[in-house]
Amino acid sequence: MLQNREGQRVPNVTFHIRENNEWKDVTSAELFDGKTVAVFSLPGAFTPTCSSTHLPRFNELAPAFFANGVDAILCVSVNDTFVMNEWAKDQEAENLVMIPDGNGEFTAGMGMLVDKNELGFGKRSWRYSMLVKDGVVDKMFIEPQEPGDPFKVSDADTLLNYINPNARKPDQVVVFSKVGCPHCARAKALLTEKGYPFVDVPLDNKVRGKVLGAVSGKMTAPQVFINGQLVGSADDLEAYFAN
Repeated sequence: MLQNREGQRVPNVTFHIRENNEWKDVTSAELFDGKTVAVFSLPGAFTPTCSSTHLPRFNELAPAFFANGVDAILCVSVNDTFVMNEWAKDQEAENLVMIPDGNGEFTAGMGMLVDKNELGFGKRSWRYSMLVKDGVVDKMFIEPQEPGDPFKVSDADTLLNYINPNARKPDQVVVFSKVGCPHCARAKALLTEKGYPFVDVPLDNKVRGKVLGAVSGKMTAPQVFINGQLVGSADDLEAYFAN
């Protein structure tokens, strides 16, 4: 039976971490005492839902968490430190602290250690998230005990909404561009000036027209999208910010 440990202290555990090719021990006290910490725990590094959704969204929303009083975001998994380090390299995880619970001690102490023998995983963490204040669990979001790997409540948006329902989330910006295009450079410079992090998708001559036509109905670069809305060219982007 999974345990909700709201109002209780997190387990007192020492994590063995490999950092800069050296071993380092980090305790629960160092991670949690005197801090407000968001935690999400998942079945395994490199697994589909963990890699495609759970971890990336926490990393993406990290600025909003930090702006609303969270000091750190921990990703916990029953994997060794080498696996967690390689997973971090494979993902956009620069805003997260990767915590290898290789022996499952922390996860067991949280009442979240489950048997995944049927998958050849052995003992792993059930998927959950929580907010911890000065070492005490303030709120837990535990996935329902259903077959498979449910992912309904432990997501980053749910935890952020608990902290502040009105928290401003980072804008999602994509620039479809052409290499060497001065108008593309102008659009990207304007986004940087306005403090909008963006993903640049450079397109070569063979596919540019078809891709831009399909996604925007226009054939010229750049084409800028903000939060799913087509803004358009560099001139359109200037008008967007002017308004």
